[in-house]
Amino acid sequence: MRFTEYLRMKGFAVWSMLRLGWHVLFMTTAISLALVLMLHHETHGEGAVNLCPELQVESVRIVVNDGAHNAFTDLCRFKGRFYLTFRSCPEGHMVFSSSRIRIMTSEDAQSWSEVYSFHVEDRDVRDPHFLCFRDRLFVYTGTWLCDPARPGHRELNEHLGYGVCSEDGQAWEGPRLLEGTYGHYIWRAACFGDRAYLCGRRKKAFAHGGGPGEEAKQLIQSVMLESVDGWIWKTAAFFTEEYGDETAFLFDQDGCLQAVVRGPGSEAAQFCASKPPYQEWERSSLGRYIGGPLLVKWGSHHLVGGRKLVPGKGPVTALYWLVDRSLVEAAELPSGGDTSYPGFVALDEHSALLSYYSSHEGSGSGEPPSAIYLAELRKK
Repeated sequence: MRFTEYLRMKGFAVWSMLRLGWHVLFMTTAISLALVLMLHHETHGEGAVNLCPELQVESVRIVVNDGAHNAFTDLCRFKGRFYLTFRSCPEGHMVFSSSRIRIMTSEDAQSWSEVYSFHVEDRDVRDPHFLCFRDRLFVYTGTWLCDPARPGHRELNEHLGYGVCSEDGQAWEGPRLLEGTYGHYIWRAACFGDRAYLCGRRKKAFAHGGGPGEEAKQLIQSVMLESVDGWIWKTAAFFTEEYGDETAFLFDQDGCLQAVVRGPGSEAAQFCASKPPYQEWERSSLGRYIGGPLLVKWGSHHLVGGRKLVPGKGPVTALYWLVDRSLVEAAELPSGGDTSYPGFVALDEHSALLSYYSSHEGSGSGEPPSAIYLAELRKK
């Protein structure tokens, strides 16, 4: 055998071995990747259920059922007492200048009494939310203009936020308009450091018109407003720059922010996350509709709540665990008809109170009556 032929044979053998080695390496890598993906699915998909505690609804009781349409709750604890707020209207869910915001208080969350109520002339008040800020308790409400000269006319650009506040929970100041909120439908509030933040949805560039339809939905922004005193507000960032709606948001100890944004119509909610100064955002679909969303941290877990649409049954108020930007069903509250807008107070690591409204024992619709409920929750 010539030496050159010998080298060619050896070279072929080496090349064959290299090809075999690369094939084995490729197969090994593919199998390893598949195992990693399976593990990820187990941890973040069905396996996420194993990361969540069992949630029990231990009791539910009616706090207010006076024949009016009572709705849109929030709940907090301030200076050793519990506070509950909601909208009450004798005419129903929709826009009426006869609506009022009511604030109730309790020492033990069992016996409740009204401590304050207010309305705004020629405006519908709704969606009240608490904010504990600078040692004062604020209640904010969005308001639709009810112009007697234009019955039935509704324009988001004419929305205006109002607030009341108290230093002791007994004597209240307001209602007072919130500077910087004209044209904003204000919603939940939170604070971090020496700043207060407020969700407000508005039309992009305060555009005129834009009736129902996809283009109109795309026009709506979900804005994060900022204040140093709780009264004067300015734009700080955008939760979403299109398809904006009710937004629940939460700061961690480093100022990083998580938010749940209701989708337009019956579309899926979004999860949003950002770090200071809140100019860059990560956004993803939560895969399901959540009306009137709640987002809170309870011990080491994150709880999401709101209206759930159940095929063949209709709306209910439901709770979920938020795990790695995915939702795991936790509980459904006795509810139906017109329902949702929960408020939450953690009592300790394992027990909590949840307020919400529902018309399932009343009209079963957006007409009066609907009642305010308080549920006791326990993590197992």
